[in-house]
Amino acid sequence: MKVVKMTASRHVAERWYCQLENGETLQVSTALIADFSLYTGRDLDEAELAALHAASGSYTARQKALRIAGSRAMSRRELERKLADKGVEQQSAAEAVDWMERIGAVNDREYAGMVVRHYAAAGYGRGRIREELSRRGISRELWDEAFENMPVQSEKLDELVAARLRGVSRDDRKRIKKLTDMLLRRGFSWSEIKDALGRYEFELDAYEEL
Repeated sequence: MKVVKMTASRHVAERWYCQLENGETLQVSTALIADFSLYTGRDLDEAELAALHAASGSYTARQKALRIAGSRAMSRRELERKLADKGVEQQSAAEAVDWMERIGAVNDREYAGMVVRHYAAAGYGRGRIREELSRRGISRELWDEAFENMPVQSEKLDELVAARLRGVSRDDRKRIKKLTDMLLRRGFSWSEIKDALGRYEFELDAYEEL
């Protein structure tokens, strides 16, 4: 397979486009140009072409991974999904994410802690935060460690209860049920909710039939 044209990218330093005689264009770096001795008119045999395809795929996947992870923090699983959405093959995506981990651009342990702190500060309980960790593809092995640094939720829970019970009668079963349902959806346990209502001088036992 003959190389018919080599074109430098106008926007990305050290990126080139290698156009083949079959109309295919591969993204390559200056390092790959040197490794494969690429130039216009270069004739690649089957083995060289296969190796160039693999190297170009790896290079392209890494470049996409850098752009995607540069926009926001994410888990390795999220990054793999994003790369798949961009058309990157599974093996190239996995290799790119492994590389991102090695250079410290992706770190599931740190990311898990960040997710826990963020959602705890936003007023969510452990149940909802576990769902979020699972949705983001973070391994369960990292959950316990992340929760070790979770802020105490009683104060945040008290704020939520106080904001919604201000001026509410203790006989207003409908409002109490609405509050407890909301807190359960936010991931707080029944015992946490009961304690918070008790601190607000509402005895939840009277509403458990709801």
